[in-house]
Amino acid sequence: MDLFTRLFGDLLAFVYHCFDRIVIHGYLTGLSRPEHVVHFFREVGGAPVISKEILSERTHRYQSWVEAFARNHGIPIEWAEKGVRKEDFVLRWQRRMVRKNAYGVYFILKSMELGPTFRISAPKYPTQDPNYRIIAHQRSRFTHYYFYIRDQTLGPIVMRIGSFLPFQATYYLNGHSFIEHQLKAANVDFRKDDNAFLAVGDVAALQAAADKLSPESFASDSTTGPSSSARNSPPRSAGRSSYHAAMRSVRSSTASILSSSATFPSTSCSSEAVSLACGD
Repeated sequence: MDLFTRLFGDLLAFVYHCFDRIVIHGYLTGLSRPEHVVHFFREVGGAPVISKEILSERTHRYQSWVEAFARNHGIPIEWAEKGVRKEDFVLRWQRRMVRKNAYGVYFILKSMELGPTFRISAPKYPTQDPNYRIIAHQRSRFTHYYFYIRDQTLGPIVMRIGSFLPFQATYYLNGHSFIEHQLKAANVDFRKDDNAFLAVGDVAALQAAADKLSPESFASDSTTGPSSSARNSPPRSAGRSSYHAAMRSVRSSTASILSSSATFPSTSCSSEAVSLACGD
């Protein structure tokens, strides 16, 4: 990046640094380990024997709840189409939320995907406890729900929840969406194309907005802002335990925006220098 700046610094309109794509995992700590599952179903649920049917019943109850949530609040819910990007499919509903200045869940997609769950089997040899079962982690295919949300602080976000124990959640956020909301709130003019700001009225305000993104931005209960209602409130939990979050991946970016009048003289540098400057 330093070499790029030295070579093309006179052509740069502005540069900004920000977090780009952020992925967070959410775990129900009370259902994340086999011993937790035993405690929950025996001590809380009152089931003497933990079986596949017991786990499936919990899945059916959650799936029924999601269907009722969508039906009662008029939120579209459909199976994801093969070969179609999910974000492209729900884009028109997202734009509708923007026009209405509304916040909350605006679409739910269902998708059959691999996810973490538990395998239950009877012991090979008799034990003192006739109800004893072996519970182990495994990965299998089952329904996952993608809740598409317009958040008042973070902008468009996606929350994916598996419909089988341990009901793992994954949150997908974009730093550029957060910056966009910050600039609008500060009445700063800008022009944005997909995942880049091409022009901005105040470069310092742009960088300041990017620097505001912090863990506190995620900790606040921002998914139901003052403009939203119970109709748009996303589901909070698939069980009696609370979700705890862990950062899975964070991608940061440095964007160098060239002046619209910038031209590259054919003799200014070799193609090897450009490749080196861009990190290729």
